[in-house]
Amino acid sequence: MKKFITFLVVILINATTFAQKDELKAAQKALDGNNFTEALSSLKKAEPLIANAKMKYKTQYYFLLGKANYANGTLPDNFMAATSAFNKVIDLEKNTSKKYTTEASEIYNTLIQKISSIAIADFKKGAEYSKNKDTSKKSLEYFIKAGKSFEKVFVISPKDTAFLQNAGLAFYYGNDYENSLVNYKKLLDLGYTGKSTTYEATSMVNGSKQIFASKEDMDKQVGLKLVKDPKVIVKESQRGEIIKMIAKNYIALKDNEKALEYIKQAQKDTPNDYGLLVDEANVYYAMGDNVKFKEKLEEAVKINPSDPTLFYNIGVMKMDLNDNEGAIESYKKAIKLKPDYAEAYNNIGAAILKKAEPIIEEMNQNLSNFDKYDALQAKQFDVYREALPYYEKAYEFDSSNISIVRTLLGIYENLEMSEKQKALQEVYQGMK
Repeated sequence: MKKFITFLVVILINATTFAQKDELKAAQKALDGNNFTEALSSLKKAEPLIANAKMKYKTQYYFLLGKANYANGTLPDNFMAATSAFNKVIDLEKNTSKKYTTEASEIYNTLIQKISSIAIADFKKGAEYSKNKDTSKKSLEYFIKAGKSFEKVFVISPKDTAFLQNAGLAFYYGNDYENSLVNYKKLLDLGYTGKSTTYEATSMVNGSKQIFASKEDMDKQVGLKLVKDPKVIVKESQRGEIIKMIAKNYIALKDNEKALEYIKQAQKDTPNDYGLLVDEANVYYAMGDNVKFKEKLEEAVKINPSDPTLFYNIGVMKMDLNDNEGAIESYKKAIKLKPDYAEAYNNIGAAILKKAEPIIEEMNQNLSNFDKYDALQAKQFDVYREALPYYEKAYEFDSSNISIVRTLLGIYENLEMSEKQKALQEVYQGMK
């Protein structure tokens, strides 16, 4: 009886082994025919049998699972599953023969490049859509997609820490401040600085850029005339920038105390960063401390009196304080430093148009008093004429901005400038 039981167990083990082989063969055949769905189906059937399988079947299973999920790069949603499977292969073959490791590693590296390429493409789309107010929502979606993909690269390859910084920036631009904070704080916890030295030269064979592990390696290749134009590229520490971005996230989240805490930290790394002073001023403004607000802005101007962006930002803050004349003065300083500053021209126009708001309100109260209404409307149109040259300048330097085009069209219509209105209307229709 005992022998019969032993014999029965052997039969069951053999049946299980045959089932494993059959499903793995079926999966391989499906992969050979690029039928990835069928391959995944066969591997799903084999999955319950793999835990107790021989090592060679386990490694084969995970290798095929990686390839099926990778699907020759056609299934981005399955890339994480693919990398997980390839990691398992590499781990299983660590102390044995490397039957699948080489190919698994090659595809693994290709996957990292593909995911990072997807992230970069989404980030670029986000940046492109952000230029137009009408597509700002789509812009946020692309930035968040980019952030998630950058995070994936780090999960797959933890040595590529810089992708966490990319993720933090993408989430920040996507207005996902909580996730942005998570990534930037993780960088600090990891002790990441971003400081690096890269050795780069151009191949004499095909003109491609070659990266070397050391200056000695690069110099040898130069000496052998295999490469030319050697460069030593030094990237400075990013720690101050990381802390600054943490502060910016807290500003966006309206956590002013935390924002000030990290601004002070960042200023230790970059004491002459006027951008931080502007951020600090902004926080004090949000806290209602107008004395500190003005003080920090004046410090920023002293540090860098030739930066048009600084004067532009001061203009924006003054507009928020309803100091339109002060805002216009700051925007004009920005334009003096940067004559093609479209946003500054646009905002001067917007500040001027604010003068029309009380006039329009009074017009609405005098709809039946025709003489007074007409007199008020004349004043309204005078304001439009004052704003017009600034909007035309803004359009001259940023003709792709649909918001500028729409405002300019409205002014042309009100001032009955029909020829200009007609020409711009055609442009507007092409932008919609």
